[in-house]
Amino acid sequence: MENNITKDLLAIEAVQLNADNYFTWTSGLKSPIYCDNRLTMSYPAVRKKIIHAFAEMVNKSAVQPEVIAGCATAGIPHAAWLAEELDLPMVYVRSKPKGHGKENQIEGVSVQGKKVLVIEDLISTGGSSIQSAAALEQDGADITAIYSIFSYGLPRAEKAFEEAGYTHQSITGFDQLLELLIEENKLTEKEKETVLAWRSEL
Repeated sequence: MENNITKDLLAIEAVQLNADNYFTWTSGLKSPIYCDNRLTMSYPAVRKKIIHAFAEMVNKSAVQPEVIAGCATAGIPHAAWLAEELDLPMVYVRSKPKGHGKENQIEGVSVQGKKVLVIEDLISTGGSSIQSAAALEQDGADITAIYSIFSYGLPRAEKAFEEAGYTHQSITGFDQLLELLIEENKLTEKEKETVLAWRSEL
């Protein structure tokens, strides 16, 4: 499943690699890999595979969620589709509280005392998903885990999740992508060394 989804992400150009001209992330970090999982929304066959993979991860989990929470904005559609698949309530978490109305940061039913699974499209440094999980926890949620479609597997992200005390899991990520590119002869040895060196420095 993860291999198929990795192939799909490459095929629809949700994941791109350029070892010569680095991409700039929102955080300001420069990277030879850019992942835009928003593109998966436009491909029904791909998004169905993603939801199936998430559902399998939930079924194998020791603790079953009672609510699915989507991180704004790219995690929201996948959280909604997964909640539909599992027949569970769904909420979403803004990056910060609204500046008007009820000034909610979390939209949907109360998460007080509920086991909540957080859905994110992508984990780079881990900051946004940890922030969302913390907001839910502040509202009384018990976070079961944070799931994402793709993870860069950066050491700083691993450290951040460990310090925050959250479990996280991704369908696919950096290592699977690299393995596939090498397998399909789409990556030169020099590019492989460049990309591996980039991640080890972070």
